[in-house]
Amino acid sequence: MIVSNQRLLSLDLLRGLTIIFMIIVNDPGSWDHVYPILRHASWNGITPTDYIFPLFLFIMGCSVVLSIDKQRAQFSRQTLLKKILFRALKIYAVGIFLWLWPAFELDRIRWVGVLPRIALVYLACALLYLYTTQRTQRITTVGILIGYWIIICYVPIPGLGAPDISIPEKNWAHYIDSLLLPGVLWQKTWDPEGILSTLPAIATGLLGVFAGKILQQKDSTLQDKLIPLFLMGTLLLFLGDIGQYFFPLNKNLWSSSFTLLTAGIGCLGLGACIYLCDIKGWGKHLKMAHAFGVNSIFSYVLASLFYLLFYSDRLWSVGLNELFMTHLDVGLVSKKFLSLSYALLYAGVIWIPTQYLFKKKIYIKL
Repeated sequence: MIVSNQRLLSLDLLRGLTIIFMIIVNDPGSWDHVYPILRHASWNGITPTDYIFPLFLFIMGCSVVLSIDKQRAQFSRQTLLKKILFRALKIYAVGIFLWLWPAFELDRIRWVGVLPRIALVYLACALLYLYTTQRTQRITTVGILIGYWIIICYVPIPGLGAPDISIPEKNWAHYIDSLLLPGVLWQKTWDPEGILSTLPAIATGLLGVFAGKILQQKDSTLQDKLIPLFLMGTLLLFLGDIGQYFFPLNKNLWSSSFTLLTAGIGCLGLGACIYLCDIKGWGKHLKMAHAFGVNSIFSYVLASLFYLLFYSDRLWSVGLNELFMTHLDVGLVSKKFLSLSYALLYAGVIWIPTQYLFKKKIYIKL
């Protein structure tokens, strides 16, 4: 089976699974009762939850290749540029809107965040893929990872001296955010989606672009494409594991080792998903993930909008999550299990309109 410019079910399913896990991780019944595996590492180190965001960016990089290659025959490069710029602007604007929702306190804007980072990574990867060669893209990726490692780990910081990766406030990412980033910062003096750490996040997207190029190889079967995918994933995983001894795994900094390790996981996960879903045909059993995958950003936005109904006390005297945790805590199960149950319930609520759109073949793309 030769596949070229066809929509891969595995990409949609993997994207959908990342959104489902994003919702589960972001929306527990109570932040005081969460299983450790569902928490981000506080600083250095990594948990399975830390895989989710880079996996989404990696898949987005793959999709950039498939999407742009498909549209090259229909649109001029100038038209594609306009489409790319407009889409990035829409995603960024929605991210700002969600941060302001529902109070809209304009003096408390957070200019960065998950959707703004997605917008910037998409913009960079799409422009690089549209206008540069694969050699330039490779050089850019290597240059970002090595340059970021050198800057963060070795270049002295004005007024602070030598950087210390074990301290959140003593690195260049923190310094630049506190100096240049306006508005509200997630951690008061720095932001995990800040200015400098967006560069290695772009490298994550570019590594996804390279995986997408493997998928776009002509005159080869999906089975043939699995071997280079698994080799690429294994190499990235190895480099990330070795790299952590020079630049610790750190999602907040999006360290170079973190970039390589999570891209390796993404590449291996994509290969496994292609084998199971596209080749073996098991993907037809993952309809929920498929629904989330084809309307991924819409689902994420919906989960943020519904937060007002299910978590806030603005409409009710108390948040529905608090009522759930209070009234069902009768000693039969742990509070952590109850908290996870509420998150799963919330994901199910988001699935209802998402599934409706999926059945109607309505795909909302920002």
